[in-house]
Amino acid sequence: MSGINLNGISNAYIPDISAAGSSTPASEPSFSSVLSNAVHTVDQLHNSAAQQVANLLQGGGADLNQVMIAVEKADVSFQLMMQVRNKIVSAYQDIEKMQF
Repeated sequence: MSGINLNGISNAYIPDISAAGSSTPASEPSFSSVLSNAVHTVDQLHNSAAQQVANLLQGGGADLNQVMIAVEKADVSFQLMMQVRNKIVSAYQDIEKMQF
């Protein structure tokens, strides 16, 4: 093994295994709170887009470009949320199939 140079490994990320058995630190949000915040944000974007569309339809002088951007933001964020949900369900099903 005299030909192996390990000098470049010193900059690699090495996880701290001493904290692996402990609960999540208080500075990191929980998985459920992250998901809850994401769903809340998607809901806010949807409500904002719906209000802007209603304002445009009632002749409130809304800018059509801004309304379309808000609708597209709401649509893209909803599609992303659905893809994340699909990945979570898929991961759960994979774990469910494991035999211990």
